[in-house]
Amino acid sequence: MNFGLFRISRRSIIAAAALLGLVPLGLGAHAALNKRPLHAAPAVEAGQPADARGTPARLALVIGNGHYPDAGAPLPQPINDARALTATLRRDGFDVDVVEDASRDDIDRAIARLKARITPQAVVMLYFGGFGIQAGRESYMIPVDAVIWREADVHRSGVSIDAVLAAIAQQGAEVKLAVIDASRRNPYERRFRGFSHGLAPIEPPDNALALSAATPGKVADDSSAPNSVLMTELLRALALPGGAEAAFTSTRTAVMRATEGAQVPVLSSSLRGEVGFGRAEASAAGPGE
Repeated sequence: MNFGLFRISRRSIIAAAALLGLVPLGLGAHAALNKRPLHAAPAVEAGQPADARGTPARLALVIGNGHYPDAGAPLPQPINDARALTATLRRDGFDVDVVEDASRDDIDRAIARLKARITPQAVVMLYFGGFGIQAGRESYMIPVDAVIWREADVHRSGVSIDAVLAAIAQQGAEVKLAVIDASRRNPYERRFRGFSHGLAPIEPPDNALALSAATPGKVADDSSAPNSVLMTELLRALALPGGAEAAFTSTRTAVMRATEGAQVPVLSSSLRGEVGFGRAEASAAGPGE
């Protein structure tokens, strides 16, 4: 017998066995790489019309201005309110862009970002806390860098609330929501005549809902609480099952009760149907659905 040939054959057998052992490993790895859910939905980026479940996009721009150079002291509540509302809206499925102590450029850029993200069927919410001024028949959000000496300066330095809501509507948003907590006695009023205290009525576009802190022409004094009365009651209302109009209506009633009628928020609505918040939708779906 030729033992040399036998040794060669044995090495060949060992090598062949090793190769055969790798075949199942390769097949297993290939199967693992291709083991994906057949119906997995792609991730939906912010600003797309719906999430993976087909829910319309929910967008919010939240602005809290507290530090105005012309004011005698900072406003502590608007920034606290903006942060608290942001947390609540995010829990309810909103993609929130929050801006604090916003200059005019900051507000303009934030509005541009919001408009770029709006798609058909979107629910869009605007919140502003800080100083607001009525000029003519419009109400203006006042940036922290505003320079105001006469009424004409309000048009130049401020940002029209009605114009922002109209721009949101023009971008194709299905539902427009607004909460304006800016009916404060502002530091500019002594500088020009003919000034009307408080804010003008907000004219909501089609399918919109707007809540402002006080009756047109009236101002609301801040308390020493961390949050404004309006925001305190709004956060409570949003924590309960129900939709936007129900929450805003409940907030209005609760503010009047808490202030014994001294502060009367105004609710303006052109909604064509109720708009549910995240908690309301979860409650309606029921456990396990």
